[in-house]
Amino acid sequence: MLKIGVAGAGHLGKIHIKILKGLSELYDLIGFYDQDFNNAKLVEDEFGVKSFDSIESLIDQVDCVAVVTSTLSHFQVAKLAVQARKHVFIEKPLTETIEEAKKLQSLILEADVIAQVGHVERFNPAFIAAKKHLDRPMFIETHRLAQFNPRGTDVPVVLDLMIHDLDIILSVVKSGVKKVSASGVAVISDTHDIANARVEFDNGCVANITASRISLKNMRKTRFFQRDAYISVDFLNKEAEIFEMEDVSGEPDPFDLILDLGTDKPKKKITLDKPDIENSNAIEQELVSFHDCVIKHKDTLVTIDDGVSAMELAHRILDEMSKVYLK
Repeated sequence: MLKIGVAGAGHLGKIHIKILKGLSELYDLIGFYDQDFNNAKLVEDEFGVKSFDSIESLIDQVDCVAVVTSTLSHFQVAKLAVQARKHVFIEKPLTETIEEAKKLQSLILEADVIAQVGHVERFNPAFIAAKKHLDRPMFIETHRLAQFNPRGTDVPVVLDLMIHDLDIILSVVKSGVKKVSASGVAVISDTHDIANARVEFDNGCVANITASRISLKNMRKTRFFQRDAYISVDFLNKEAEIFEMEDVSGEPDPFDLILDLGTDKPKKKITLDKPDIENSNAIEQELVSFHDCVIKHKDTLVTIDDGVSAMELAHRILDEMSKVYLK
């Protein structure tokens, strides 16, 4: 049984507490820490989980810590846990700055502890179903739109929302970044609320990424285009569509969708697959994965290196946005 503590009991922290209580066969939820005393008392009463008076006292009693505080305090909390030789699950974005991310990366390597970053979309069942069809995509288009919510506005929309898609794209493309172009606007908050980035990779792939937290509707869709295939993933509704083309041999079925490319080229048959997708809880799945990494020594799906890579790309985008914004 893995003893775990939760740092932060805000909106997301309470979700983690609830899920960890439900995973009682894997985790022994020792308690949580929240710097807001009044909120801590409410959460303690609601969930029947012990509230600790300090983060240090919580860390002392557990094997691992789920860092679900505000982004601005991720580094300090994770640093305390890692220096105490505790394993850490850290919500995205990894830290506020690149410098903090790389320092934490070094501390984790030195302490020889397991660290997993909470890029939850890796565990989205729609992405899992579509991933096996992805083979060197060369154009990717993403739209992650959300209705305005003051929660999360302590960081730009690139670190709040777009970073989900940056991690997904980096996990699929697996190539160095050649060029970044970006622009964004601060509409309501003090940081960018809407942003668009074009990322060109060394292998020729191009990703066009849009994120907004001032939309009238919610949308989380990504489209992957590759040779003879188009794959669409709806992260919000947990749906996937896989369109693939294959050469026609012999006489096609009259009900087949045929694409005629000309007299000197073979005809193509277009197939559509809409895989059955289990409506699983992605946060629960990533916490199960974290447990298996620590207890069963399985490979970490979202490593600290992945978290740093997503942060580096996010900050390259932010740097480009600042150049445009300052003109």
